[in-house]
Amino acid sequence: MNISTNTNNTQRVGIGFPRNSTARALLAMAITATAVGLAATSYADEGPASQLQSLIPTPASTQITDGPASIPDNGTHMHFWVNGSATDVLGEYKTALEHKGWAVTVVSSEGWGGAGSATYTATRGTTYGVFSGGGSGDRTDLHACAWPSKPSNPNCGGGNRG
Repeated sequence: MNISTNTNNTQRVGIGFPRNSTARALLAMAITATAVGLAATSYADEGPASQLQSLIPTPASTQITDGPASIPDNGTHMHFWVNGSATDVLGEYKTALEHKGWAVTVVSSEGWGGAGSATYTATRGTTYGVFSGGGSGDRTDLHACAWPSKPSNPNCGGGNRG
């Protein structure tokens, strides 16, 4: 049904939505909601491995980054070579994970005179991560892996990742 007159009160199109009221109001709300971030949001917690990378912080003073690389169970692996003592780098990385919303568990941590190593497991919603590294002197090697959910074999770094 098409009724068209020159007044704004009676213009209707199609199934009878008034042009100047319902349709425009819905469109304006949708545009506003999208602009201010109220529209439906996709979370990396349930997304593909490429989205998981955004949950992995890059350590300060990173000199070399390898990855992302796909690993079993739809996971992603990143490798960082970082300038700085292992105890400092790994402590700062734990804090960076927490700032990204991860709930971190320290599996192991040891240090001596700037050298050391640590392994953390972490969750963020259903997302599961393993973060491990170590080094001596001023260079730290750090492996970071994330999966959409806890894998059957959460191996990250070093040995068999693929």
